[in-house]
Amino acid sequence: MSELVAGTITPAAPSYATIAGANAVMAHTNAAAEYGALRQRAVVVDRSHRVRLRVSGAKATEIIAGLVTNDTQALQPGQGQYAAALSPKGKIIADVRIFVDEGSVLTDTGPRAGDGWREMIQKYVNPRLAPHADETAGLRTIGVYGPTARHVVEAMTGVNSSALALLPPYAHVRAMVDGAPVLVARTPELAADGYELFAPTPAFAALWQRAAKAGAVACGLAAWEIARVEAGRPEWGLDMDDTTLVQEANLDELHAISYTKGCYVGQEIVARVHFKGHVNRHLRGLRA
Repeated sequence: MSELVAGTITPAAPSYATIAGANAVMAHTNAAAEYGALRQRAVVVDRSHRVRLRVSGAKATEIIAGLVTNDTQALQPGQGQYAAALSPKGKIIADVRIFVDEGSVLTDTGPRAGDGWREMIQKYVNPRLAPHADETAGLRTIGVYGPTARHVVEAMTGVNSSALALLPPYAHVRAMVDGAPVLVARTPELAADGYELFAPTPAFAALWQRAAKAGAVACGLAAWEIARVEAGRPEWGLDMDDTTLVQEANLDELHAISYTKGCYVGQEIVARVHFKGHVNRHLRGLRA
């Protein structure tokens, strides 16, 4: 068994799982120890099993705004937000994290929602107006979460920890690490300070080791899932799916819906529930 020693990540025999065709580490040592590290210091977790699509061009934010519940068109480069993509009947196809870059929009969704989001992009986005590409294989994601997360990220990327602390949710900065461009985003996925780094696949191993040297403990998805549920963050395919309305999954409480933006797929249902009706069920956490 590996030891949880600051400054090292010693591989043992991690346990793996396949989620919607993507491989993910469930635990590097054991979930309880990794969860403890998340609450007490910082963990580093491979989030690469998620799906990353990029839409490019001058109209990228405008086009994405027509597909999701939040006001993407109002975002400037370096800003981001959380949103949902819906069916015409207002049911959730995917929940999406959106990061506006210079000349493009990077989107990130869970593995079980990946196919639905890909199909929506292919159906509604004209590649002549806004070229789009699946960057899941070429772009890896490293999450760093916990009380000392921003200090670990500073050691990994050189971005000042004080500047990281000032970033609003989903805002992001660019850094060059050993010649590789890295997008560093503040991500409020758990009830802990958190950041995710989007980096070219060849840069992944070096960044992971930098996190280790800075004292982060390797964490798998078993501990992550405990913290995610505690934080009240729904996961598509587990807590919500294409039979769920956005208000039922409490995505309005997670600031994923704009009730003042222009038209998007499924908007009529969302507005009707908000202004004239209600839902009969809500996703809720229980405290022992």
